[in-house]
Amino acid sequence: MKPVKNVMVCVTQQKTCERLIRRGAELRDTYEGQLFVIHVAQEGWNFLGKSKEGDALEYLFEKSKAYGANLTVLRSHDVLATLKEQVEKNNIDIIVMGEAGGDHEGTSIISNLGKRLHKDVIFDIVPAKLKKKVV
Repeated sequence: MKPVKNVMVCVTQQKTCERLIRRGAELRDTYEGQLFVIHVAQEGWNFLGKSKEGDALEYLFEKSKAYGANLTVLRSHDVLATLKEQVEKNNIDIIVMGEAGGDHEGTSIISNLGKRLHKDVIFDIVPAKLKKKVV
């Protein structure tokens, strides 16, 4: 019997994050756990006033529901502390995140979050784009 593993997907306010939710649902189904989709906005940052970001969050909310999860949107002065709280509150075993772009910000988020956690959590990093196979 497979151990139950809960999955947390970290999304930004971009429609492209659907691929992360899809990956989280695959892992949830594999391990028969629960799926949590989380977006943490920096306190004081106005994202709902910008139509593209608001539309993207609405889109991700609908996609989360389609995959059997709820999208939780939180505000925080300390994004990493908030993510850590969600990991502990929901007994998360696997965190799904998108691959960092040109800078190393995403890598440092993963490293810093991993250092703050009191339990072993698997980070499943989804590539930004599928790599083309050269024939």
